[in-house]
Amino acid sequence: MASQRAVRGATSNPVSDRFGLSQREADGDWLDTRTAIDGEPPPLRTSVTVEHPRTIIARNASPDVPFDRSINPYRGCEHGCIYCFARPTHAFHDLSPGLDFETRLFAKPDAAALLRAELAKPGYVPRPIAFGTNTDPYQPIERDWRITRDCIKVLAETAHPLTITTKSDRILRDIDILAPMAERGLVAAMLSVTTLDREIAMTLEPRAAQPERRLRAIRELTAAGIPTFVSISPVIPAITDHEMEHILERAAEAGAHAAFFIPVRLPHEVAPLFRAWLDAHFPDRAGKVISIIQSLRGGRDNDPDFFTRMQGQGVWADLLRTRFHKACRKYGLEGQRVTLRTDLFRKPSGAQGELF
Repeated sequence: MASQRAVRGATSNPVSDRFGLSQREADGDWLDTRTAIDGEPPPLRTSVTVEHPRTIIARNASPDVPFDRSINPYRGCEHGCIYCFARPTHAFHDLSPGLDFETRLFAKPDAAALLRAELAKPGYVPRPIAFGTNTDPYQPIERDWRITRDCIKVLAETAHPLTITTKSDRILRDIDILAPMAERGLVAAMLSVTTLDREIAMTLEPRAAQPERRLRAIRELTAAGIPTFVSISPVIPAITDHEMEHILERAAEAGAHAAFFIPVRLPHEVAPLFRAWLDAHFPDRAGKVISIIQSLRGGRDNDPDFFTRMQGQGVWADLLRTRFHKACRKYGLEGQRVTLRTDLFRKPSGAQGELF
């Protein structure tokens, strides 16, 4: 395995033609620097483009996810997780699911205002809004843009329930809002911990919080009264699967309420990016990893079918489930999903109402 810290997750910037988009050349300067004279390429800088959507609440009817609406304050994610299933969404913008996904980001500064307007619509029925379903709401640019925090403020004001999934301890900066919401049964959090090995994390999720910081976040969120789960997602066979029991043990020690896991998924353009990552960092076992993944996915790189896409199938899937449930019983992580309250919701005040 490579010992140096990876600056980015993807090893290349391939252009997708899945949507019939025009091909564009890779950045010439990036390629030119990969010469014997210039040495290693310079760091790619992150750019942020302001996006002005007309709505901010996304709806879904998927039968195998526990929410029907979500908010993504950002598009693209600087964390650079090589396995991220959201990478292909960048192809809609004629951008690469590779390095573009990690470096050419979009921010939605109107999100809180749009959210307020949507919650105020006649007939709106509250259900938990999920954050962190497509890209991480606490990725590094949240430090300056604070769009996630602004949205949470609106939900706190209206007593609207929400869930948050993240790989960042930056969520701790919002405890001042989240803890009072938790007292009213309005929020639950989930920290994704895929590995405890810093060296693996440096290439697998190069700009996400280190594993120990995520465990600390679980501890502090729990201490603040916020129901907090741990997600071992994804489990990567022959790379991280051997850590499952240890991750669950450490999460239990930190006070996690319960745990979940999903075997790695490789939809669309994620598959070739992941293969290139394996070749770069784990060439000794790349073939074995892909072979096991395909056995989990019915002979394919990815299984898009509802339910089985989250669980996998076959002997390897059965083994992972058995190990997971046994460890959860051992460490007391068999808690049920938290039912968040919707009966406290009140529509946001209008401009006139806020004057009195």
